[in-house]
Amino acid sequence: MCGIVGYTGDKNCVPILMNGLTSLAYRGYDSAGVAVWEGSELTLRKAKGKIDQLQELLEESPVGGKSGIGHTRWATHGEPSDINAHPHTDTRKTLAIVHNGIIENYLHIKSMLEKNGCVFLSQTDTEVVAQLLGYLYRGNPLSALTQAVAMLEGSFALAILFADDPATIYCTCKDSPMVVGHGDGESIVASDIPALLEYTRDVCFVQDRQIAVLRREGIQYYDEFGVEIEKKTTHIDWDVESAKKGNYEHFMMKEICEEPDAFKKTFDQYVSKDFTLKSDHFPWDEAKAKRFERISIVSCGTAYHAGMLGKKFIEHMANLRVDVDIASEFRYGDTLIKSGEPFMVISQSGETADTIAALRRAKELGCETMALCNVTGSTISREAEHVLYTYAGPEIAVAATKSYLTQIIVLYLCALDLAQKRGVMTQRQVSDRLEEMSRVPASMQKILDNKEQIQFFASRSFAVKHVFFIGRGMDYALAMEAALKLKEISYIHSEAYAAGELKHGTIALIEDGSLVVALATQPELQAKVASNMEEVRVRGAHVLALTNGPWEGAKGHSHEQWEIEKMDETLAPLCAIVPMQLLAYYLAVQKGCSVDQPRNLAKSVTVE
Repeated sequence: MCGIVGYTGDKNCVPILMNGLTSLAYRGYDSAGVAVWEGSELTLRKAKGKIDQLQELLEESPVGGKSGIGHTRWATHGEPSDINAHPHTDTRKTLAIVHNGIIENYLHIKSMLEKNGCVFLSQTDTEVVAQLLGYLYRGNPLSALTQAVAMLEGSFALAILFADDPATIYCTCKDSPMVVGHGDGESIVASDIPALLEYTRDVCFVQDRQIAVLRREGIQYYDEFGVEIEKKTTHIDWDVESAKKGNYEHFMMKEICEEPDAFKKTFDQYVSKDFTLKSDHFPWDEAKAKRFERISIVSCGTAYHAGMLGKKFIEHMANLRVDVDIASEFRYGDTLIKSGEPFMVISQSGETADTIAALRRAKELGCETMALCNVTGSTISREAEHVLYTYAGPEIAVAATKSYLTQIIVLYLCALDLAQKRGVMTQRQVSDRLEEMSRVPASMQKILDNKEQIQFFASRSFAVKHVFFIGRGMDYALAMEAALKLKEISYIHSEAYAAGELKHGTIALIEDGSLVVALATQPELQAKVASNMEEVRVRGAHVLALTNGPWEGAKGHSHEQWEIEKMDETLAPLCAIVPMQLLAYYLAVQKGCSVDQPRNLAKSVTVE
């Protein structure tokens, strides 16, 4: 949510700020702005709407300088407007500030400042921080910032430009991501890695209440008391081009097409060439795996759906109970986990606010914490005891595709490793499964090579009002993610249901013109799914069946059938997600929706 970028160096900062904001646009926003030191004063340009509106404003009223900060805002306090857009300044224009997060005690601070003569122009909590810094400032930016940080409650990432020290950018954060890097005679700050990749690959992640002071010659770090500290850099090996759209119309399509490669990269990190697991890559040895009585998995959104599928994998293959919970529910619920139990969180960004809170609660209770994450150096990867990395590379589209795939791949491999170490499966059985698993990317590629079939179906179906995804067992877990993909990018009402639950109320919603997508990749459950398909077909629904290889039974109960190549039923969900993602994509395109940046959504949810 929201995006921050800041630059100080020898170049004109405005093109760099705009390039950075564009690279962060996937996070979701409704206004954008920049603040630049022009040589004599801080100059602001900001506009409601997309970055294009800000670009037009800059062309009409140019601004330039060697240091500046920029922001894409996702409204929390105050409606989207030019006034509420960032950056904000204090009354005397002593400084300009951009902010991600939510200041929980902003009304208390605002009341105090108003009593001391501050006049507020916006409805934002961010202006309160700007006015507070201006009120505390006595010529020493670092001192003012350490005082302000001690007073702020909530989550924040701040980048500040002081008029008295215009070649320097001051940064701090709490429960909100912030990454800084130093290049050739320049320093840059951003809220996510893609904005820095063109300038440096060696970065530092600012931790809670730490302060980073960026100058063209380098970066200094301080703790919350203003005492200078040392920080180690992290090298980012992402390919710059992987964060660009290339010849694709949308990032989402590019990222779906990258899934076979993401599959191979993740698979190779955990599996040797002889199809044996790299057992030391998993956060348990044989003795510990045998002692496990259950694993708790906590996550949000798509990562939660990955956890639901992981539950099916682990329970089926390793004979180990798995409890899965939504992070926002877990953190406020009655926690029944025990000290020493394994506790896993899943997050693509490693910065999901509710998931971080759940992780910290589990640590307080003495659990052994594990994380499934895509971003090295993120908050979750730093705070969990063990990290299982996915290797999806940068994912720009808001809708998760290859990150979900790599999450379920790692969960599948966890299930196999636990099964082997717990004595449920032999090494030979595991190796056979891994060898078959290595062929899944080729099956995925065949779907991508013939995606016109899905595009044609979407061209005939985009006017549908309701879509229901049904399945049993692993297919039900998969249906949950398929339904989310469709609703979040096409705005079509879609729901996932356990197929056996239809007759317990949901079937009342079926009417002429409803689309029902029946996931039937589990052979032992196909006869039951066939009955469910018939129940909705005779009530006027158009039924699309997705099957694991040919299935004659689908023909009499559905109007159209799609097949993935025949494979082990436990592997089928890893391949079957691809046509579901493509279906969502093509329906959204047919409707003219903003595929990469759906309305009201953000890529990284860093506030409650």
